[in-house]
Amino acid sequence: MRTFKNSSITAQATVLFVAFVSIYLLGVAAALALNKDRPAHFLPEERKIIYEYYHRGSPSKGLPPGLAKKDKLPPGLQKHLDKNGKLPPGLQKRLEPLPRDLEVRLPRLPEYWERVILQEHVILIDRRTQRILDIIENVIGLATGS
Repeated sequence: MRTFKNSSITAQATVLFVAFVSIYLLGVAAALALNKDRPAHFLPEERKIIYEYYHRGSPSKGLPPGLAKKDKLPPGLQKHLDKNGKLPPGLQKRLEPLPRDLEVRLPRLPEYWERVILQEHVILIDRRTQRILDIIENVIGLATGS
């Protein structure tokens, strides 16, 4: 009888283990599918939320020319990126995270991407390679009048 009980418990434990692993793998697969479908640039709603965050209280007259130009970087960054494809090490050290109250308003990113601030720019960066995926130029400088 004991052998029968032990094998029954072992079978239940195995089924439970397989169920947990299956649920975990389904969650991972769903997360990967979500991340795979995510384009490697700021989504229009992200641009709007970020712009509004830094310009709250000021009258909106549409997006300024710097924000309307998608996929264009400031000349110095563009030159470096054309040569190396990522930020120079000195600038990598000066990256700051977005304010937490702004980050929670934005859509979730793949775990290896991050939205950061560099001076007056908001940048979408791939942390694995340090490559810039997209940039919103001068959004902070415009808000503060700098």
